[in-house]
Amino acid sequence: MRIRTLEIGVGLFLLAGLLALLLLALRVSGLTVDATKDTYKLYANFDNIAGLTVRAKVTMAGVTIGKVTAIDLDRDSYTGRVTMELDSSVDNLPADSTASILTAGLLGEKYIGLSVGGDDALLKDGSTIHDTQSALVLEDLIGKFLMNSVNRESN
Repeated sequence: MRIRTLEIGVGLFLLAGLLALLLLALRVSGLTVDATKDTYKLYANFDNIAGLTVRAKVTMAGVTIGKVTAIDLDRDSYTGRVTMELDSSVDNLPADSTASILTAGLLGEKYIGLSVGGDDALLKDGSTIHDTQSALVLEDLIGKFLMNSVNRESN
């Protein structure tokens, strides 16, 4: 009888461990088991997306308000077109709001940060944010720094 109780206890412990691993995997991957929230889509064009991925978060004032759902090439302007899904609770963004690609932490995870504008007109479902700031590319900065130092030495 005592061995049977021990086996049941070990089985429950293993089941709890597997559920914890599943929850951790869902958290890390960005997937959720929540019911779908009411959202709306916004678009933004960036000159350089550099490391931004689908399912990256969209934040405003440090609070996550949505996620990136698609990244495409705009064939007319040859820029990266980002599709974002924002929570419908944040449906009062001014039309002159800005979108920037920012870096979180030392590992360089990219996300989009929105800054509120001051226009009376509001962004609606399917609107495009025109004022954007592309990702900061470390290789470009190093190249500019090296070229600047080479130009100083040659003068």
